[in-house]
Amino acid sequence: MATEPPGDLVALIRRAARWWPDRIAWRFDLAPAAVTFADVERLTAGYAQALRSRGVRAGDRVAVMLPNGPQFPLVWLALVRLGAAIVPMNVRYRSADAAHVLADSAASTVITTGQHRPLFEALPDPPSVQLVEALTPEDGFAQQPIDPAAPVNVQYTSGTTGPPKGCLLSHRYWLTLATSLVEEFPHLTDQDVMLTAQPFSYVDPQWNVVTALLAGAELVILDGFHPSRFWSDVRRYRTTYFYCLGAMPTLLLAMPTGPRDHDHRVRVVQCSAIPPNRHAELEQRWGVKWYEAFGMTETGADIRVGPQEHDELRGTGCLGRPATHREVMISADGELLLRGPGMFDGYLGHPPPWRNGWFPTGDLARLDEHGRVYHVGRLKDMIRRGGENIAAAEVEQVLMDHPQVRLAAVVGVPDDLRGEEVKAYVVGTATVEELRGWCGQRLATFKVPRYWTFCDDLPRTPSERVAKAQLDRSAP
Repeated sequence: MATEPPGDLVALIRRAARWWPDRIAWRFDLAPAAVTFADVERLTAGYAQALRSRGVRAGDRVAVMLPNGPQFPLVWLALVRLGAAIVPMNVRYRSADAAHVLADSAASTVITTGQHRPLFEALPDPPSVQLVEALTPEDGFAQQPIDPAAPVNVQYTSGTTGPPKGCLLSHRYWLTLATSLVEEFPHLTDQDVMLTAQPFSYVDPQWNVVTALLAGAELVILDGFHPSRFWSDVRRYRTTYFYCLGAMPTLLLAMPTGPRDHDHRVRVVQCSAIPPNRHAELEQRWGVKWYEAFGMTETGADIRVGPQEHDELRGTGCLGRPATHREVMISADGELLLRGPGMFDGYLGHPPPWRNGWFPTGDLARLDEHGRVYHVGRLKDMIRRGGENIAAAEVEQVLMDHPQVRLAAVVGVPDDLRGEEVKAYVVGTATVEELRGWCGQRLATFKVPRYWTFCDDLPRTPSERVAKAQLDRSAP
């Protein structure tokens, strides 16, 4: 970049409005009007004043459950301007996962839609709810000084064990991530049109927002990932860059081929977990190179393949090399460790996770003779289903809460489409239909087990824990 990046997200918003006031910042499937960079500055200030009028103050944590429309990023950045922190909530949450996030984060209030209000009102300890439909921008906002080290997100992610934990993400986290995508490959600029299709409650659309503000790029936010029309949306919005993950590549390849497959402006696709045996097929199908990238909610953008090594590494599953701000090390037991600036500031309410300054990823990896990283496996008791991270312990706890379940264990089993599916082992007298309904009322649908095995007992370790290594991890 020609100038030093802004020191905080408020300075970033103001700079974007000053440099590109009339250029389009955001387009949404769910909103007819585009939002300019000047609009972003004006509306985030207006929403900040409206939230201040409703009692939100610096240091507060505010849960937000909203779809992929303009209100989510506007409310998020308004909270940033107030010095408060957002607690993003998936719109697919049900009672158990919503209650956990609210209690663990100690969120002071929830901002949501009328559609989701009944979920919160039915909780045993219902929170204060503000409907976004009643939230309108107000004049008179006075910006207070910003601390770049202050948390702006309590971002929940499935950890190695137990229910999801809240990652504390600061201004520096977001700016480090965005700067690496502007100053390094893929070198996003104000000539790019970025596109994202993931739910806004995840970090991916959020880092797209920050990166687009830094680069001056236009950002298109779809209402969700729809394989049947994804590439038509890419063409319609004249997209030049997008990121995807999980089952998305496989689902896209399952769509019928067409004469317009190469009719687009995309110059770079970055993707996590590109299927190695279909990497070449992806590029031939759409006539653009797909680049592997690795990152975590805790650490941001860490490892990626660049143009110089793309052709050599295509189809190998190699993650690439660390970004310039990131160091990698492989521990004695093969675990991938990361170090460097711009990581998260720990898990809310949990001990610091670092080992002598290194973050343990829970992933097994190896380095080749050139210092490139290859993913080998996972230490984590976590299931990755179609790009969603599912903590097995969270699903197990919901199952164990059922009065007719004595013991439960949840594992991931291979699936050609989604990478992994959820399989539950149950000791008890409940039926599959009862347990599916029980889980469906308490967990997001992607967490509900697909496969079920009922047993008289489960193998145990000497400490009486379930010996998951002895469980069959094949699909029926």
